[in-house]
Amino acid sequence: MERVQKVIANNGYCSRRKAEELILKGKVKVNGEVIRELGTQVNNNDTIEVEGTVLSRQEKVYILMNKPRGCVTTTSDDKHRKTVVDLINLPIRVYPVGRLDYDTTGVLLLTNDGVLTNAMLHPSNNIEKIYIAKIKGTITGGHIRSLESGIVIDGKKTAKSKVKVLKVDRKSNTSIVEIMIHEGRNHQIKNMFSSLGYEVIKLRRESVAFLTCDGVAPGEYRFLTIKEVKMLYSLINNK
Repeated sequence: MERVQKVIANNGYCSRRKAEELILKGKVKVNGEVIRELGTQVNNNDTIEVEGTVLSRQEKVYILMNKPRGCVTTTSDDKHRKTVVDLINLPIRVYPVGRLDYDTTGVLLLTNDGVLTNAMLHPSNNIEKIYIAKIKGTITGGHIRSLESGIVIDGKKTAKSKVKVLKVDRKSNTSIVEIMIHEGRNHQIKNMFSSLGYEVIKLRRESVAFLTCDGVAPGEYRFLTIKEVKMLYSLINNK
């Protein structure tokens, strides 16, 4: 038996918090009956209906995409921009694990496994993410140390990171910097550099944990292997 809001979230319909809101609004039915109790327990034989849609216990799908520029990391967009889900031709609904900005490229995971999604995004699990940023300006040693020790953004200091300068082009006044973080705040990399006076010209996520886009062209995707999924769960469970 599991709480109904957890089942809804794990099915990929919406977040657990949103599921709780829908329950309180009377928009969730179990076996045809409207429920309003957040502690309601269900089993595999129960029929769950959310906003008129009957949830199906779908096979779990795990996708690694090389996100291109010019698309948003959501399942839908009110501005009618292309989404990462539009790039995937599947009958099963999947959703992105976290977000990359409209003009940011690189590794993006998509799945309908809510348990894995929540674990990957939870800061306590310290999932490493490596980015390559091309910035305007010649980065200084002092600023590198500031990035590594943490930058205060919106009143909260970022966690420690690892920084490596890959290239400095004094002629074009640009630097290419590799930075590893394990948080996932909105626009975090751009905000970290911006707070030090640098504009991020290009940004690419090179890896999430052990996963990279090697062999996957921009805009394309591949399914994770069973071994890779087990490795992700092992990584999370060992934290």
